[in-house]
Amino acid sequence: MISKSQSKYIQSLGQKKHRDEEGVFIAEGPKLVTELLKSKNAEVKNLYALDDWLHDNEKLLTDVDAIAINEAELEKISQLKTPNRVVAVVKKFEEKESTTKGKLSLVLDTIQDPGNFGTIIRTADWFGVQQIFCSHDCADLYNPKVVQATTGSIARVKVFYADLPSWVKQQNEIRVYVTMLEGKDVTRMTAIKEGLIIIGNEANGIHDDLLQLANERITIPRKGEAESLNAGVATGIVLACLV
Repeated sequence: MISKSQSKYIQSLGQKKHRDEEGVFIAEGPKLVTELLKSKNAEVKNLYALDDWLHDNEKLLTDVDAIAINEAELEKISQLKTPNRVVAVVKKFEEKESTTKGKLSLVLDTIQDPGNFGTIIRTADWFGVQQIFCSHDCADLYNPKVVQATTGSIARVKVFYADLPSWVKQQNEIRVYVTMLEGKDVTRMTAIKEGLIIIGNEANGIHDDLLQLANERITIPRKGEAESLNAGVATGIVLACLV
């Protein structure tokens, strides 16, 4: 059973202000929570779940404060339209400095849609890209919709926020690729092992101050009449060609 104060506390974590104050975020659903419990990088502080889920996963819960709740209680604390068996409170990941040398990194300029952001993190994980650098006006990594869309990749892909123009300037001798409607055909390029790939906002593209820092403009050739591609889809196509 969950107390009223616990229920209020978990509900409050739907807001960035409270997540920042407490240094935690919420994760929901069997797949996502199981991924986090298995990860060496994630620390699940508290867990609230239906009895059957707790029984089925007791081997994963030896070091976790797990509380059994009923469906009505689950509905009260869930951020989802359709609550899904388990809610976890997880400690935010430590932001350790990371080098771009010898690595392929994604750079996100004003990706504000939480679903797109989470999908990009999941896509990066699929292609083995281990780090993403974001402008400060990207969506919050710990927004429940972002966390949900990563389906667990949030524990494997490091995400950093920075003032991108000044940060990119500091990446000495690292080639910078920007995705544009016009540029070099990415499907004809060879794989790259080191570099920054900048993905821009769907509506406004990449800011001019970042464009000026690019070594190469790349594009996904268009064959139909669509005005643009979803940022998550575009990221997947670019990485499929370049990794």
